[in-house]
Amino acid sequence: MGGFVSFVSSGPGDPELITLKAVDRLARADVVLFDDLASGPVLGHAGRAAELIGVGKRAGRPSAKQDHVNALLVEHARAGRRVVRLKSGDAGIFGRLEEELHAVTEAGIAHEIVPGVPSACAAAAAAGIPLTRRMTARRVQFITGADVTGGLPGDVNWAALADPAATTVVFMGQRTFTRLAEGLIAHGLSPDTPALLAEAVGHPEQALIRATIAGLARRLDGAKAEHPALILYGALAFDGLA
Repeated sequence: MGGFVSFVSSGPGDPELITLKAVDRLARADVVLFDDLASGPVLGHAGRAAELIGVGKRAGRPSAKQDHVNALLVEHARAGRRVVRLKSGDAGIFGRLEEELHAVTEAGIAHEIVPGVPSACAAAAAAGIPLTRRMTARRVQFITGADVTGGLPGDVNWAALADPAATTVVFMGQRTFTRLAEGLIAHGLSPDTPALLAEAVGHPEQALIRATIAGLARRLDGAKAEHPALILYGALAFDGLA
């Protein structure tokens, strides 16, 4: 008897920002494979009998290998279990969803994707700002600030990222933002462009730091990342820049 895999998005961490469909899938799951950023109160929606397995990946910390995660998905589903693969934010945004979809598809396992609130949207909402602005920010782009080595990707599209008419959201970019900001300024983006560092979005320790790209680059230069964070920059609609 074949099982079923639900790729469930947990939202940014606040248990009130999870969808009803996600709550239903967690409640009916036999096993939940969860990421570090999709743990905490959200797991309270899982049934008491559900097996909870941590398979998170965090920069600079011991992490589950992707092949191992793929194998667990296939193993539990082939045993006839209802499997929830719980990912933070929206599962389709920098969550390595494609590799896991490929694994279950190759194994002939039925599956679904349950979308969620992206952490970028939650960060903007927490800061009280929109991601777009009429006439001045007509485009939103999500990028990763780190490649597989942890460094700034070598194929950066500087023209797109230095576009003053776009709102840019940088995932996994705390360690590389100083270099990124240098490149942005060198390619014509004003050093006074508004920026927001959003740490631990949706969690009790959430912190929002308003700055400019130059000021934030100085702040992050050599700093140790204590919490996962997003960086937003562009024509952000807030006043009182630090």
